[in-house]
Amino acid sequence: MSQPVRFDDVSLVYPGTTDPAVSHLDLDIGEGEFLVLVGPSGCGKSTSLRMLAGLEPISAGQIFIGDRDVTNVAAKDRDIAMVFQNYALYPHMSVAENMAFALKIQKVSKDDIDRRVKEAATLLDLTEYLERKPKALSGGQRQRVAMGRAIVREPQVFLMDEPLSNLDAKLRVQTRTQIAALQRRLGTTTVYVTHDQVEAMTMGDRVAVLKAGLLQQVDSPRALYDEPANAFVATFIGSPSMNIIPCAITSDGVTMGDHTVAIERSRLDQIGGGTALLGIRPEDLHITDSGATMTVTLVEELGADTFLYGDMIASDGSTVNLVARDRSHAAPRMGETVHVSPERTYLFRSDGAQERIV
Repeated sequence: MSQPVRFDDVSLVYPGTTDPAVSHLDLDIGEGEFLVLVGPSGCGKSTSLRMLAGLEPISAGQIFIGDRDVTNVAAKDRDIAMVFQNYALYPHMSVAENMAFALKIQKVSKDDIDRRVKEAATLLDLTEYLERKPKALSGGQRQRVAMGRAIVREPQVFLMDEPLSNLDAKLRVQTRTQIAALQRRLGTTTVYVTHDQVEAMTMGDRVAVLKAGLLQQVDSPRALYDEPANAFVATFIGSPSMNIIPCAITSDGVTMGDHTVAIERSRLDQIGGGTALLGIRPEDLHITDSGATMTVTLVEELGADTFLYGDMIASDGSTVNLVARDRSHAAPRMGETVHVSPERTYLFRSDGAQERIV
């Protein structure tokens, strides 16, 4: 039966280090929820998953599965099933034997094993491959076998550590759709780790963004995109990444290079300083007759969309790289100077955690 999961002020400091790999993690994952942990390499997402799995001893805090404190419970007794990126299939066993292996160790009856394996194979379109060895399968099929091995255990929680990273781009898109649909059919609480923000946004009920061991924000994909808590989340979520521009505060807005962008006085007053960070998503930045001056350095034609990459001199004298979406059918050439203006803006503090000004 699926259970909720709770990290209660959990930290981990590896021996011989001083900086925590994960610091004061508070996170509630609902029963049957698909939660994605996302962030750059080294942010603590896989470490968090391994702590939940019982593969890493925590330094402080508690971890609960349902009402049960599993902080000091051995991995094999936590009733979780884990799917890794490298499949870890036994090459000398058939697909059916790989899926049944953990159940045999648990002394589950043969009839029950056969039933669970057949049900999982049907769910995963693996029925015709049950007698094959892993070497006779494609990468996507092997990953489905690894999923089947987890499913037959009927655990309280699924843990998935970058399970699609070994697949090619086309197969990754197809398989992530299958995993998301499968999780909704099974209704099993799932914690999924990825460094790919597109995966996170398309699969998760909620997404938790980590940076340097600290939880930055946890929310629905749409809320993360529309209402990022800080500049890090804003730039990490969305592709191409949000433009972040150092700006000076003026009487009626903020500077964007040689242009002024109007900002409500109530938002400017919250900053209490002379500088801030202006955030503009590429899809909200367009070529206009008047606006900030940008020199085009690259034109990226993507069929339905054209993205213009360029340089702009910010108010502090630094060169800022910008990305703008061009809706016209006559994109400028590299080296041309154009004017760009935002439809929608975000404002962040320029110091500390760079929180968003609402």
